[in-house]
Amino acid sequence: MEINKLFDFLDYQLENHPRDDAFVTKEKGQWIKTSTQDFKDQVDKFSRGLIKLNVRPNDKIALISHNNQTKWDISDMGILQVGAQDVPIYPTISAEDYAYILNHAEVKIAIVSNKEIYEKLKSIKDQVPSLQEIFSFEEIKGVKNWKEIIELGEDESLQEEVEKRKEAVDPDDLATLIYTSGTTGKPKGVMLSHRNISSVVTSAAKRIPPLPDQARTISFLPTCHIFERIIHYLYVYKGFGIYFAESIEQIGENIREVKPHIFTAVPRLLEKVYDKIIAKGQELSGIKKALFFWAVKTGEQYDFHKENQFPYNLKLKIARKLIFSKWKEALGGEIQYIVSGSAALQPRLQRVFIAGQINILEGYGLTETAGVVSVNSPNAVWKIGTVGPPIDIDHVKIAEDGEILVKGPNIMMGYYKDAEKTAEVFTGDYFHTGDIGEIDDDGVLKITDRKKEMFKTSGGKYVAPQLLENAMKQSPFIEQIMVVGEGQKLVAALIQPNFQFIMEWAKRHKIDLNDNPEEIANHPKVKERIKKEIDKFNKNFGKWEKIKLFRLTPEEWSVEKGHLTPTMKLKRKVIKEKFKHLYDDIYKNLN
Repeated sequence: MEINKLFDFLDYQLENHPRDDAFVTKEKGQWIKTSTQDFKDQVDKFSRGLIKLNVRPNDKIALISHNNQTKWDISDMGILQVGAQDVPIYPTISAEDYAYILNHAEVKIAIVSNKEIYEKLKSIKDQVPSLQEIFSFEEIKGVKNWKEIIELGEDESLQEEVEKRKEAVDPDDLATLIYTSGTTGKPKGVMLSHRNISSVVTSAAKRIPPLPDQARTISFLPTCHIFERIIHYLYVYKGFGIYFAESIEQIGENIREVKPHIFTAVPRLLEKVYDKIIAKGQELSGIKKALFFWAVKTGEQYDFHKENQFPYNLKLKIARKLIFSKWKEALGGEIQYIVSGSAALQPRLQRVFIAGQINILEGYGLTETAGVVSVNSPNAVWKIGTVGPPIDIDHVKIAEDGEILVKGPNIMMGYYKDAEKTAEVFTGDYFHTGDIGEIDDDGVLKITDRKKEMFKTSGGKYVAPQLLENAMKQSPFIEQIMVVGEGQKLVAALIQPNFQFIMEWAKRHKIDLNDNPEEIANHPKVKERIKKEIDKFNKNFGKWEKIKLFRLTPEEWSVEKGHLTPTMKLKRKVIKEKFKHLYDDIYKNLN
């Protein structure tokens, strides 16, 4: 069957890959399975319930959830079937941002996951004239429950109307409004059509290598982000069972229970997993410790062409059997692929994981490109340190200034209610990504930096901060780093130390250090050790790029505190403002 509307994916699975465990959510300690047929029935009930609530085509319904769950996906499909559009929103944004998005999108109904989000919305409801109803997934006294919509939809006489609505949806109609978190200014509403997203899913699916029948995945990245959203449609299309993690805190335990074959992750999460593994290795002693770090070093030297070359292949077999097999076991034992996106992945990390037979498929895309432009894969060209060749629906070219330009059926319809900003990012059919990159002789794309984030020193030299930051974050001592120096004589950095790792390091080296972020950031031995790390990675950069000075911040950078976007990107202006005293201290005697 032809797929060009998002709810077509559900019919496709029902016809080709029906499962007993299409969607699985853990409730009160039990994994609750929903079959493909049951899911389809509930989606239809939800659509009928919305019609009873007088939801019309092009009405906007917000979905705001702290965790992924079957109810979210039922709501998504049910909304789309009646010709309405959903507006997925990050749960951790401020009440002020909620008010802005709900007003800008003219949201009619909001569906929230719990009391915390409900209270936030309740506090600004009077500021949003369009908002008529709030429903909750969880039981909250005095609040309308999500099940009420399903119960309204028990009336099957409305199914004919649902089918008419589905038929009336055009593939080029708006499907969803996704507000980009942005690092500056108000969020922009990216308009994505059914065709934008469905074309990406069917094309990107070709990059997923063969997996066992009845393959399982675990979902924990927020579905309000386009990356996880399109992956859900892809899983439905491929017939994978989607198991929802209870929370990010319980992800390790849930992975061991589910034993997934594939899942998605962002680089920061993979870095944390790796750092924990290394910290465990540091606790070993004698021959076990030596063997552990010998295996890690063997993994860091991995490349595809070396796997079958003696003596490297012998060392790799030994490392896999004795050390890496335990890493794989910690991820459920059956993991074959992790799809990484949202930010650049350290090549060293990719080498080690692939050496451990945990293959990482790194992709690249933006919300404006419906999540995907290119993907590394053994089904195409797989090169470590790149984001692979573009998927077959995209045409990519590099502008004279190095910017990546993309055109294809997946490129957004535009920014909602903002023709001016839309015009700024297009030249003809080509969308300006804002990223700098290059395409090699094999047609493989490599990202080098964000165009807007590159800066000039006072000496007129260009610096690409992301390259430096990604290199420095290979150090287990560095949790976050922001390179600065625009208009200055030299390049410097603001650094959030990895407080947990540093405490473990201090204990091993008998350094008297209290578990206090302020003390850690100001301790001379910590500063000295981090300088060693910076000097080590500085060797790979030109004289004008090297980080000459740095300051450690005495607090963790987080989404909640405003340092990071919900996709873990640096809010550079915010960070610089929050730590202005440290920035000024770096440059005060240099001007």
